[in-house]
Amino acid sequence: MHKLKALYLFTLLSFGTTKIIATQNFTKNDSINISRYNLIKTLFDNKEYSQSLEKALFFLDYCKNNEMYDIQILVHDLIGDIFRENGNYKKALVYYKESIKLHEKSKNPIDNRRKVIFSPKIDSSYINILFKTGSSFHNLNNNDSAEYYYNKIIHFKTINNNQLLVKAKAFNNLSNLYYFTQKQDFPKAEKYALKAIEIKKKIGDKASEAASIASLANVYLEQKLYEKARQYYLKAIYLIENYEDIKSLKFKEVFYENISWAMYNQKKYQAYNYLDKSFNIRDSLREAEVKDILLKIENQHKENLEQQKALLIKNKTELEKAQQAKTSLLFGTLSLLIIIISGVVIYNYKLRQRNLQLKLSESNLLQQQSIEKLKSDAQTKILNATIDGKETERKQIAETLHDNVSALLSSANMHLSATKKQFNGDAPQEIEKTREIILEASQKVRDLSHNLISSILLKFGLEYALKDVVKKYSNSQLQFEVAANNINRYNQEFEIKIFNVIQELINNIIKHSKASNAQIILKGKNNQLTILVKDDGVGFTTSSSSINDGIGLNQIEARIKVMDGKLTIDSELNKGTEVFIMVPTQQQKQHGLSSVS
Repeated sequence: MHKLKALYLFTLLSFGTTKIIATQNFTKNDSINISRYNLIKTLFDNKEYSQSLEKALFFLDYCKNNEMYDIQILVHDLIGDIFRENGNYKKALVYYKESIKLHEKSKNPIDNRRKVIFSPKIDSSYINILFKTGSSFHNLNNNDSAEYYYNKIIHFKTINNNQLLVKAKAFNNLSNLYYFTQKQDFPKAEKYALKAIEIKKKIGDKASEAASIASLANVYLEQKLYEKARQYYLKAIYLIENYEDIKSLKFKEVFYENISWAMYNQKKYQAYNYLDKSFNIRDSLREAEVKDILLKIENQHKENLEQQKALLIKNKTELEKAQQAKTSLLFGTLSLLIIIISGVVIYNYKLRQRNLQLKLSESNLLQQQSIEKLKSDAQTKILNATIDGKETERKQIAETLHDNVSALLSSANMHLSATKKQFNGDAPQEIEKTREIILEASQKVRDLSHNLISSILLKFGLEYALKDVVKKYSNSQLQFEVAANNINRYNQEFEIKIFNVIQELINNIIKHSKASNAQIILKGKNNQLTILVKDDGVGFTTSSSSINDGIGLNQIEARIKVMDGKLTIDSELNKGTEVFIMVPTQQQKQHGLSSVS
């Protein structure tokens, strides 16, 4: 079954605070406080979250002690942004709410001089804080609270295009709340989506307008109004047809795929043309990503070489200066001290050379380690990107074979059967032969679909798919057993990845272990999935070079690493092998458009 792609790219935008620019109205203390705030903001922009949080909390205490309520509004907002960027939405809400409370209090005069200076900045950030508060509740699935803050935004009196854009985002998210959650109020969802489109069209941001039009198309798609959804996706594509930036390409990839899904449900064969366009864009984006990774590695290497070169030049300059100083000293001393001073100079010179050589060796070693780590990380990313692409393509091909080609063959067979009956028992021999050929082709399509990706895995989940696999592989010489405890249905991509890892380990047992018995034990607990695969075969030494070269453990290790999991292998010669894997689980996603940033 097709899953509507989640368009994280455009549904929500994060609104950060901006730097304060000093004017002639500031006192010296105000200028110092502005510099402190801007320094913290710069650290945040550079993703140095730990340092920015530490300095922001210290600065907040200073502002509280000095009753600087206006600056507190901005600092609370910035601390909320730091927690929000790191996924801690509950903590972010504490600071966003305090910022809102202080903003509402600031309407009562506290310090007229500073109020004149800071009020424009505070007023421009207020609607953004409301939006970030609503979206944080949205991320925590507290939809009633999210709706409350979105409603405050849409009734807010906007004064510029930035605030209008925030209001449009609030309309977009309200639309999402009314069709993607349990509310299921499609008229309201359509109404709010149209409001968002109207605002974005007024602003003139075509990419953002295309995003909102696609959100409206999603509302129609959810109602199975496939033709209407298709028309709106085409409108969205038309707006950004000539845009070739990464953001627009990602938009078009998703739009084309959703058009394909709509047309597939309309039984229109042109669906595959749009799906092919989506695949082409996805391939080009993946290729650009790999090129970007390699370019970063190359630039890092060049930068390291330049640093080494500069260090060598500096050391050489310092050494020359030291030699000149010592030479001048020698010529200025008495002849009686020449021998003693020469001995000291020679000793110091050799000692400094040793120290310089040691530092250069250490520097070269650190640089080499850094380069090797970058290469290793890049290879891991490229390997996993390749595996992900293959898994996705296998799944899509299997679905196409099962849902479309198989259905067409069955339909053709049915028509031949009907035609045969019209001959009243005197049908040509070619009709029966054609039916047999179609039946054979249908069986091969089903077999091919199952080989590409297990239908049992897609329909019933990981536990049943593994039991089906080991049932096929078990025989009188090798007996497989599967034990599962507290195993649920997970995100489909997660189940496919885990299934492929375990199948690779099963293949290793069959090909290399010479075992009589093998066990696969799965346990789910506290959002963690543990997997133990063990056999009583010949085993191997963990220092053997064939471990990585012969049985594909490199790919398994890379896959588990990317899933933030742990892989442990315990094996000895003639004592069997145990492979232990622990990964965080990924729950099933709902169909539809996720609107939370």
